[in-house]
Amino acid sequence: QLQLVESGGGLVQPGGSLRLSCSASGFTLEYLAIVWFRHAPGKEREGVSCIDSGGGVTNYADSVKGRFTISRDNAKNAVYLQMTSLKPEDTAVYYCAVGPWGLDVRPRDHYAYWGQGTQVTVSL
Repeated sequence: QLQLVESGGGLVQPGGSLRLSCSASGFTLEYLAIVWFRHAPGKEREGVSCIDSGGGVTNYADSVKGRFTISRDNAKNAVYLQMTSLKPEDTAVYYCAVGPWGLDVRPRDHYAYWGQGTQVTVSL
């Protein structure tokens, strides 16, 4: 079965850190751009970060720049989102998706695969 699976979400206090993982089964991520999105209740889906297939080109939403870092380990067939200095407004379900590269929000069917999402809650 071809699928993406996110993990690493949870409840964390403001100022804390989490590392999200996006793993693929049934196919390789090696030649694919990956985008992290988040969707909070009552808000539009937001592109958070993206990384190209080689890992050398990344982009971040202004709201997370300097706090989040995207990376990939093609040997482990995974992409990561290291989140630090978390704020309550970072609370959302975080999804990873396979390409196209970029933070603009496109219809879901523009992306080859989506994960099921992982909940991140930042609260005291």
